[in-house]
Amino acid sequence: MTAHDGLRIVHAHGDRITITEPTTGVDLLSYVYGPEAAWEAPKPYLHPLRTLAGNVVTDYRPNDHRWHKGLQMTASHLSGANLWGGNTYVHGEGYLELPERVGSMTHVKFDEVRADSDRVVIAERLTWHPYDGSLWADEERRVEVHDVDPVSGSWALTFSTSVTNRRDEPLRFGSPTTAGREMAGYTGLFWRGPRGFRDGRIIGPDGEGPDLMGEQAPWLAYSAEHDVADGYATLVFAHAPENDHTGEGGSHPAHWFVRNEPFAAVAPSFAFFDELELAPGETLTRRYRVVVADGAWEREEIAKYLAVHPW
Repeated sequence: MTAHDGLRIVHAHGDRITITEPTTGVDLLSYVYGPEAAWEAPKPYLHPLRTLAGNVVTDYRPNDHRWHKGLQMTASHLSGANLWGGNTYVHGEGYLELPERVGSMTHVKFDEVRADSDRVVIAERLTWHPYDGSLWADEERRVEVHDVDPVSGSWALTFSTSVTNRRDEPLRFGSPTTAGREMAGYTGLFWRGPRGFRDGRIIGPDGEGPDLMGEQAPWLAYSAEHDVADGYATLVFAHAPENDHTGEGGSHPAHWFVRNEPFAAVAPSFAFFDELELAPGETLTRRYRVVVADGAWEREEIAKYLAVHPW
């Protein structure tokens, strides 16, 4: 265990890293990188995420989608492979059980796991593989916990990823929508909310509700009431300004995947409507922020928070 005046780290080697807020004793998150079932496209994930009040705001292996695990980096359609988990969408045939398409993202090592007085940093190296285990990509990932603020009842997580194509042909990032299913453009960083978060409020800078599916905006928030515990929580998802650009002068805009029925889910998809092609040796870099807050934040409160905590 590493302890400072601020956040604490407990590393169960080979399994998970847990970050604790020492004043309350609340475990804000666990970063889990231990073994998972092959059918679920094993990959590291963050679960549980908790508010400062100790309330859980992620789900794990729900009965409708066993491969939904907290907050995780995914790739639903990657050059014919499924690094998402479960059944694979095939246009005209629906979702099919195709285990030979299900791949994995594998932990290699941690370059850094440290806690300062006001920040925790987890720097990790991973490899991406199709079903046959060949190397398709290397990833450098950085998870940071920061801006823990008991006054506002919030804390923030920044998730940065750089994926380098190690094949001798392009990697094509897509989604069920690029494969033919309308308005199902999920891929990339994906959050699954608890079952009690169904029917939650979806808030964007200029509108709200499920109609924000497929829209573009610098941030999107999801607010809902807890089961068991009294009160609400709000999660704010933001993507860094540079995320709209990739390659030399190229542009590939992000679009939001969001649902509050039949379950709560948010993903800043980088391949919602169009495939993103990554040439051999090139690197795809993305940076995201997730703010976890107690209470039902309004649009003005969200905008003020983001203005005070710029990229």
